[in-house]
Amino acid sequence: MPPKTESRIKALESEINKIRFRNKSVEGNKAWETSYSRRLLLMLFTFLAIGAYMWAINIPKPWLNAIVPSVAFMLSTLTLPFIKKKWVRYCWKK
Repeated sequence: MPPKTESRIKALESEINKIRFRNKSVEGNKAWETSYSRRLLLMLFTFLAIGAYMWAINIPKPWLNAIVPSVAFMLSTLTLPFIKKKWVRYCWKK
């Protein structure tokens, strides 16, 4: 093979390796974004933040009252994949 062809093949192999590395990163990010661990942590942090805020402004039973917005947030994150699929199918124009 001519030297120019070899260098082009090496460049293409390098690009393919970069794409593979990027794809692994994207797959990991997607797995985290859709994981129940992330959703539970978000619910916990939401509960703690709202409870602390309600406690700081002297709302009666702040920790009990913080449950409703935390659960509502959790439910909204659970419905997003369903809504996204419908949106992509019916609304998104290529």
